Amino acid sequence: MDLANTKRLFQPAKRMQGLPEQFFARLVAKANAQAAKGHDIINLGQGNPDQPTPPHIVASLREAAANPLYHRYPPFGGYPFLKQAVAKRYKEDYNVDLDPETEVAVLFGGKTGLIEISQCLLDPGDVALVPDPGYPDYWSGIALAGGRMSLMPLKADHAFLPDYSALSPSDAEQAKLMFINYPNNPTGAVADAAFYSDTVAFAERHGIAVVSDFAYGAIGFGAERPISFLQTPGAKEVGFEIYTLSKSYNMAGWRVGFAVGNAELIGLINLIQDHYYCSLFGGIQEAAATALTGPQQCVLDLNATYELRMHALFAALEGIGWHAERPGGSFFCWLPIPACTTSVAFADRLLEEANVVVAPGAGFGTHGEGYVRLGLLADESRLEEAVRRIGSLNLFT
Repeated sequence: MDLANTKRLFQPAKRMQGLPEQFFARLVAKANAQAAKGHDIINLGQGNPDQPTPPHIVASLREAAANPLYHRYPPFGGYPFLKQAVAKRYKEDYNVDLDPETEVAVLFGGKTGLIEISQCLLDPGDVALVPDPGYPDYWSGIALAGGRMSLMPLKADHAFLPDYSALSPSDAEQAKLMFINYPNNPTGAVADAAFYSDTVAFAERHGIAVVSDFAYGAIGFGAERPISFLQTPGAKEVGFEIYTLSKSYNMAGWRVGFAVGNAELIGLINLIQDHYYCSLFGGIQEAAATALTGPQQCVLDLNATYELRMHALFAALEGIGWHAERPGGSFFCWLPIPACTTSVAFADRLLEEANVVVAPGAGFGTHGEGYVRLGLLADESRLEEAVRRIGSLNLFT
């Protein structure tokens, strides 16, 4: 919505006028307009899981919804049993010890925590280090806090990891907050232990709070599963990690996430949430605990599904001459486009002429130009059909 040029009766606060455009809302509008013309649209541009929530989690909610205890207000900060389930999962998956009372915060989805932390730490004019390309909602939280972004370029020749030595010394010294995100959205890159060690050292040196966005932590391709930032010695002293059940358990619509790590930062998140709302419906919290403490085969099966889709997609891409690096994790593929066009123009052409939706790289930041993001969010036959349609345009011959 263009607040500057919209006729209105009320004067919005300046913070509303400073919000970045909601990139995905525009993407959805374009896709819907094409679908309204009767076209068969293959939408690979959004990060919306296409599989249902595992049945045992749904059954847990169905049973919990009848519990009168959950028909009352939940406790501020969430039920202890959900925080204990989070701590149990982190111990089993990453050998990270967490105090459920002081080092776990329940979130209304991971996005909420990513926006709240800027409001907790940034005053107007304060600097936050942000990956470029990166998840646009980092920008939203910083804008709401009145902060200033300093961009950390993610480039192919540096494995899509920020090069801390190349950052502005002034911004590094002034920064109060830094976002990192691996497995990465949009590039599909993964981080290793050495990178996380460098991150802890950099944060300690400059007094920066680190937010590790671990939304795709369960989705990795190869022999080793993605590692958690909190597995790094000293990580808990400089930051925390945000995780969501949206991707690991196909629970995007349930809006359940959590922040784990530094007790001081967790306390700030809990404090600001005390002023915004109580907590999630208790039945959803119980179902979330079921997801975290129950059988994890569904997570392994989901990861295998994405890996099969990824290999099918790249085999098809090779067949039309579209060459790209395969992702190490997440369910996104970061694909370079022909040099003679822009990412927005290229994405528009795929939508208008092939009825395939991809996300223009420019929507993720300046260094996203030259790429489009494609999600592994359809079955193999549908992905192959999307590539067949794109191939018919002869863009890579």
